[in-house]
Amino acid sequence: MFGLGPMELVIIFLIILLVFGAKRIPEIAQGLGKGITEFKKAARDVTEEFDVSNTSTTHVKNELKGKSAQNSQNRTTATKETKEKKES
Repeated sequence: MFGLGPMELVIIFLIILLVFGAKRIPEIAQGLGKGITEFKKAARDVTEEFDVSNTSTTHVKNELKGKSAQNSQNRTTATKETKEKKES
C-alpha cells in the first residue's frame, strides 16, 4: 500500500486526529464515503450511457447493412431480369 508500514499509518492517523479532533473524524469519513459512492454511481451511469449509445449505433449499422444487402439483391435480380428480357 504505497510502501507505508503500520508505524507510518499510525503516525498519519494521529496527525489527522490532532488536526480535526475526535468528533469530526466520523463526519469526514461519512462525507468521504458518500463522495466515493456518488462518484461510482456517476461513473456507472456514464458507462451505461456509452453502452446504450453503442448498442443503438450498432443496431442502426445493422439495419443499414441489411438494407444495403436487400438493395444489392434487388439490383442483381433486376439485372438478371433485364438480361433475360434482352435474350428473349
